[in-house]
Amino acid sequence: MTSPNFYRIPVRIFLASILLLVFSSVIASATQQSGLAALPSSDNFGTVQVGSTKIATETLTNSGNGKVAVSQVTITGTGFSMSGLNVPITLSPGQSYTFTVQFAPKTSGSVTGKISVLYGHNSSTLSISLSGTGSTAGQLAASPSALSFGSVVVGSSKSMSASLSAAGASVTVSSATVNSSEFSLSGVTFPFTIAAGKSASFTVKFVPQTSGAASGTLSFKSNATTSTTPESLSGSGTATTQHSVSLSWSPVSTVSGYNVYRGTLSGGPYSKINTVLDASTNFTDKAVQAGSTYYYVTSAVSGGGVESKYSNQVKAVIPSP
Repeated sequence: MTSPNFYRIPVRIFLASILLLVFSSVIASATQQSGLAALPSSDNFGTVQVGSTKIATETLTNSGNGKVAVSQVTITGTGFSMSGLNVPITLSPGQSYTFTVQFAPKTSGSVTGKISVLYGHNSSTLSISLSGTGSTAGQLAASPSALSFGSVVVGSSKSMSASLSAAGASVTVSSATVNSSEFSLSGVTFPFTIAAGKSASFTVKFVPQTSGAASGTLSFKSNATTSTTPESLSGSGTATTQHSVSLSWSPVSTVSGYNVYRGTLSGGPYSKINTVLDASTNFTDKAVQAGSTYYYVTSAVSGGGVESKYSNQVKAVIPSP
């Protein structure tokens, strides 16, 4: 009876040891489990014009239950680049790190690339595929390429219209500058895009500030093949024209002088415009405005101060300007 009891005791101890080893292995495995996930797992930038840049964000997330050390991140593929990422970094479970990826194609055509993330104690690699297509930039032209405003009276203004047209591909115009204060641009709001084969109109105004020749350049900035599209501007300022009305009448005997009256309506009312009695039979009215019409009459004043009736009325039309 002693023999069976002797063999049962070691068997129980052996089984307990096996269970303890398995339990310890499970605990160790759970503690060491780690992982790294990328969102998105790939980036397709679509079609981007040569000379332009498209930006996307990429997020690395620790998907395990232990810390993950990212030791190195590299990128390949012509036109692809990264920013906002400083390695090495260590991510706690569930923690994320976001950085930026840019695609700026150098030539037209499809391009592929890859982001390689080296992480963990075993130097595991996470790969993020990149793709995009470069398209040839469009051409932007101004029509006409030069605007000549001719002569414009100082203080007045003249406006002229022109247009921008895109060819080959759509063009986005981002801004415009004029290097002369006598010219100004209107009719467009920046930024704006012109589809290939289409055009957009704009207006330029010339307001001469002084007499003499004036010139300037209107420059449009865009993502076209040539980033700056110029429009030549020219004009000439002329001095304001001084208008006057010269009046004359037949003399009347035995009078001391004459008064001159002016009105803006035929038949009056009239206002006297000479400050003192005019002894001559001539008068020049310099206080007239361009584009206006005036009506004049005169009267004779005797030595005793008696004033005659109005003479016949004359009309004067002042040119504009």
